[in-house]
Amino acid sequence: MITSASSPPPPIPTASLVQSPSPSSSPRRRLLCRGASPPTSNLKFVLHDALDSLGFDTSYARESRTEFLTQIQNLSDIERETSISINRCVDLGKTALYIAAEDDSLVSHSSVPLPVDDFIQLLDDLSMGYCSSYNSSFSSSPEIFLHSLDSYLYVNKGFRRTDAKDQLEAQGLYLPSVLTHRSGSAVMLSLIYSEILKMLRLWGLVDFDCEIFFPYDLHGLPRGYDTRKSKESEQPFITTTQTLLEETLRNLKEAFWPFQYDNTKSLFLRAAHAANCIDKSKNLEDSDCQLAPAESAQHRLLHGVQTRKSFGDMMLALSACERLILLESDPKELRDYGILLYHCGFYEQSQQCLKMYQDTKSFSLQKQPSNKFDNLEEDAVEKLMVRLDLILMEKGWSKPSLV
Repeated sequence: MITSASSPPPPIPTASLVQSPSPSSSPRRRLLCRGASPPTSNLKFVLHDALDSLGFDTSYARESRTEFLTQIQNLSDIERETSISINRCVDLGKTALYIAAEDDSLVSHSSVPLPVDDFIQLLDDLSMGYCSSYNSSFSSSPEIFLHSLDSYLYVNKGFRRTDAKDQLEAQGLYLPSVLTHRSGSAVMLSLIYSEILKMLRLWGLVDFDCEIFFPYDLHGLPRGYDTRKSKESEQPFITTTQTLLEETLRNLKEAFWPFQYDNTKSLFLRAAHAANCIDKSKNLEDSDCQLAPAESAQHRLLHGVQTRKSFGDMMLALSACERLILLESDPKELRDYGILLYHCGFYEQSQQCLKMYQDTKSFSLQKQPSNKFDNLEEDAVEKLMVRLDLILMEKGWSKPSLV
């Protein structure tokens, strides 16, 4: 929903608070990575301001980001580890819809926001539909009830799982599309399953504890099971609030990452290779077709348009990275965000993110690199930091070229 602004675009600030959802929004927010406390209040997200400076209206995107922040502010350490089937402090359905609403506003060019309330009603209708179709199951055993819920969701309603790992299938990563087309990722299906259970609990129709088994294979479906009869081996398959939100955003980040070659390497290594921060004699073969995504993604970001599917999408990758940082996820999210900023020409902000990543990593006393990819990644970070120092020493390179 990108529209032209009627006034000249404002300059992009070079430092400020972590996130400014709207020009007249709430007070400043501090970003603290979990398990660490280096100062990060000067980190400034660039995506919305960059698009504003080009004349695009990001008001709907900012509003959705504000709502996303409102939800995750309720995440205490205990709530982060709470199963999605019993979580009460964060409305996961709304949070997922606000993620979709922000991304939709960035690429759709629509003059109206995504109708979040309508999709919340669709979730409620699913719960009501189960009550009318399987009313007798509430007086049955937990096993029969959960089997009925599985049948309702995957047979009667026809929800199915799709392997949404790239941009071609990315709609299966957004809750509105899954509710509409009934095809989505395991994460989205788990969320829908939990939302139905949540409503049934609120209505007093479910009086036993159950968990949602999250499938880590390619074809399995999320299913509920009675906690009293669970096994210790099933504990790693329990989806918590933190893991669900992280997986939601990381799936988007992976699908839209602007460097869609060599899936055997991490996202960061692909971007580092495109930036020539890796010794090519030890890693990927040099190729013009591998460097092209960087140029294409930067060009399309500067013009506010969506990148072609073979090159991912820089805007949506940045959007996912920013929300992962706000979620206080892995410190490596700062590193990944930093290298995307480098490719977009935001050198000061890139350097700042990478320094924060290094400070956070040192403060949290993380383990030393345990495999060759970790070593390669840390070596690439060091090389990129040296390059940024040199760039910023040159007069006129401290700001992105779009300003």
